[in-house]
Amino acid sequence: MELQQVDIVSDISAEEFKKKYFDPQVPVIIKDLAKKWPAYSKWNWQYFKQVVGNERVGIYNNVKSDAYTPINKADDYTTFGEYIDMISSGPAEWRVFLFNIFSHAPQLIKDFTWPDHLAKGFVKRVPMLFTGGKGSITHLHFDIDLSHIFHTQFIGRKRVLLFPYSEQYKLYRKPFEVLSIADFSNYYDAEKSKLNVSQFPAVEFAKGYDMILDHGDTLFMPGGYWHHMEYLDSGFAMSLRALNSSAAGKLKGVWNLVGMRSIDTLLKKVAPGKWYNWKEKKLYKAAEKEIQIA
Repeated sequence: MELQQVDIVSDISAEEFKKKYFDPQVPVIIKDLAKKWPAYSKWNWQYFKQVVGNERVGIYNNVKSDAYTPINKADDYTTFGEYIDMISSGPAEWRVFLFNIFSHAPQLIKDFTWPDHLAKGFVKRVPMLFTGGKGSITHLHFDIDLSHIFHTQFIGRKRVLLFPYSEQYKLYRKPFEVLSIADFSNYYDAEKSKLNVSQFPAVEFAKGYDMILDHGDTLFMPGGYWHHMEYLDSGFAMSLRALNSSAAGKLKGVWNLVGMRSIDTLLKKVAPGKWYNWKEKKLYKAAEKEIQIA
């Protein structure tokens, strides 16, 4: 893989952000945006246990999906308080995915400010919390609705791998899905890495970004960017979503949600083996073309 660091800025004006990052769709880390929020110092595990500790949540392990895995199906369920105790006591490879904590504790919305000066079209009814124990992994994917994401890390560190949407065939994207068939777990550690380059040779030509997010860092991920995240420490992050700014992006997002996902869900039910084999042939063929071009 050809990886580089993203730009890191302390703060940024709306004009500079639009010119250098938003319009050309380039990721950037903003260090001081969240430090102005009460949430920066107020939000921690103990506080969350107090306000939403009794809420039941689905939790997810590190196992990659296969031909039979329904989209976004939780691997187990517990209360948020019990989950916090579990991941706070030591390495625990469990994540909470798309938890709308604000629907249970609406007072938390007062603890941050939407960055309306940087982007328009924020979906303000669904800010989302993502939590993970040390060692937990969010496997490489892109967000199905192609929204722009402002992802702020709280507590702990997270390692992030990013690729533009255009790199999808080098990444062995599964047709009709938002996932890669390859396993990028521990991609940064030669001894622990599960990435089999001999099985997925096109990955060597993929161009992307590698970074570590610390407490208070806000990562701007343009719509459609592939991202793989690994929790170096137990921690949590909040994602603020803004609708894709282009008409084509909005339409593609609607198709992904309504058409693409429905077709994939149906065929996983009626012919999972045949459907998976067809997708596998297609993705390897697309990757081979990328190798020939490179």
